[in-house]
Amino acid sequence: MAEFNTFIKERGDINIINLKGYLDAHTAPTLENNFTELINNSKFKIIVNFEELAYISSAGLGVFMAYIENIRDNKGDIKLSNMSDKVFNIFDLLGFPLLYEIYKSEEEAIKKFSGI
Repeated sequence: MAEFNTFIKERGDINIINLKGYLDAHTAPTLENNFTELINNSKFKIIVNFEELAYISSAGLGVFMAYIENIRDNKGDIKLSNMSDKVFNIFDLLGFPLLYEIYKSEEEAIKKFSGI
């Protein structure tokens, strides 16, 4: 089984989930747990950094769809950053750029949340 792990860091009221490895049906529950924990702690400004993500499957994409409505209902958002071309192409193919803001860098996403 491919390895996957996450690491969450805080920048003020923004939480950044860093992804590493392969996000698929076997590893998706790890990311689901991250989103559930943040929501349960009323943390709705979330950036997901894809810099170290090597692969994402449809099950991995589904995790984002499962939580976005709840987060936006609570005046938050999920912004995506640091995608490789390979990962971005998968998101693009499925129309995700119409639903999510995708940034080249984590700093750009943070500035967008900060209203700068």
